[in-house]
Amino acid sequence: MNEAIKQEQRLTALVEAFKADSADYRELDTPRDEEGKRRLLRSLMNIRLPRPMAQETLLLQDEYLQARAAEKGIVSLDEIPPAEGVISVWQGDITRLAADAIVNAANSQMLGCFQPCHSCIDNCIHTFAGVQLRTECGRRMDELRRRYGRSYEQPTAEPMLTDAYNLPARKIVHIVGPIVYDRVTPELERELAACYSNTLDLCLENGLRSVAFCCISTGVFRFPKQKAAEIAVQTVRRWLAGHEGAMERVIFNVFNDKDRERYEQILHSA
Repeated sequence: MNEAIKQEQRLTALVEAFKADSADYRELDTPRDEEGKRRLLRSLMNIRLPRPMAQETLLLQDEYLQARAAEKGIVSLDEIPPAEGVISVWQGDITRLAADAIVNAANSQMLGCFQPCHSCIDNCIHTFAGVQLRTECGRRMDELRRRYGRSYEQPTAEPMLTDAYNLPARKIVHIVGPIVYDRVTPELERELAACYSNTLDLCLENGLRSVAFCCISTGVFRFPKQKAAEIAVQTVRRWLAGHEGAMERVIFNVFNDKDRERYEQILHSA
């Protein structure tokens, strides 16, 4: 039996297992086509609250997600040329990167995106890592609420480190960026800079020598993209200058051509 047929069987079995795991969607009709099944599985994963799951289902999920990762193509650091010292700019899907750590733009609940099939990075990372990631995040937040009170939410710029499960990366750094409600203030600029420096501090503390940053706060948090990129580059440069040899690679991961051009221009303008 070839891998494509095995993967189709895994997908079908997973859809039924996740439906059975859900009290509200057990009777939902399963699409016949592969893309429909993929969307349904992702939706069921996205809405699932953090809780234990049958070990046999988790093992099947892991096999399926690791095969999906191979299908998409795992990108090693050797395939990404440096743009300045150890700094690189790479355009693509951050869930493909085999870095020591990738950065997730999280919200203050730290449980991932619950909107089915949403295109945000938080949703993508949680989907392709697997449901174990939300379970770990939920456990960590429960511990923090026992310590700090039931209303605890993760503060801006305070990173949380988790395993990456079925992603090619070793670890995930989850961080809450600043939200722009009206205009960018000096305090918001300081908070965004802290997202980058605190993440690098965490990597240093945990022996993580390569990290890929997403464009923190530039989506629904509304931080202007040009200013955010300038802060990101300036902060990383400053941190690296004060920690010579600490990192083998720092990657600015971007999604579209405009963002790539923006980062490359900032790096080349110095």
